[in-house]
Amino acid sequence: MVVFENLPEGCIANILSLTSPLDVGRLALVSSAFRSAADSDAVWDRFLPDDFNSIISHSSSTAAADSSSSFKSKKDLYLSLSHNPLIIGDGKKSFQLVNGKKCYMLSARALSIVWGDTPRYWRWISLPEARFSEVAELVSVCWLEIRGWINTKMLSPETMYGAYLVFKPSGGAYGFEFQSVEVSVGFAGGNAQRRDVYFDAERERRLRYQIVAGRALPGFSTDSPESPWNRPRRHHHK
Repeated sequence: MVVFENLPEGCIANILSLTSPLDVGRLALVSSAFRSAADSDAVWDRFLPDDFNSIISHSSSTAAADSSSSFKSKKDLYLSLSHNPLIIGDGKKSFQLVNGKKCYMLSARALSIVWGDTPRYWRWISLPEARFSEVAELVSVCWLEIRGWINTKMLSPETMYGAYLVFKPSGGAYGFEFQSVEVSVGFAGGNAQRRDVYFDAERERRLRYQIVAGRALPGFSTDSPESPWNRPRRHHHK
């Protein structure tokens, strides 16, 4: 450790910048020299996306648009982008850093929702816990189709990404425990990976166990016109 203590701070900072934000936090505990280097802009500038200034400038928040100059250090800026998603793209997208990688969320308004503008099937409401000003509430449909797109140039290179549909079931929601949904992820003009999932998987497992165990559900018939098999209802899509 004496050898490291004798290294110039800039050299230590350069070494730390080749690790990860988590490693930098741990190494800052090694010594005062490491702690000083770990707080330097030279380290955290490496962890920020090259185009972070451009991304911030598209934020709907005036304060956020000046973030790069208002924060005391690049470390503070990095931590803010990691814990406080920025609303960008006319309020239809959000951006944040996850383990130093770009992470985007598309609002319901940025998605293509079949019958999304038909009040009989969907309603547009506000939820206090949602990051966007509007969310889509599913009323009742027999055909559920939601599509979203993002330019891969916006993402961090050489990074494995996942796609998620974020929703909140409301009281009285039913249908998704009986009917699986086909989901797919792919590139435009290329093949897509497809699979069937249950949006209410836990309830589906309980019902499946009851049926397999031979305990019929009282009053339930798939032939009944009131059967909810093909009528997913009441979910908020953020």
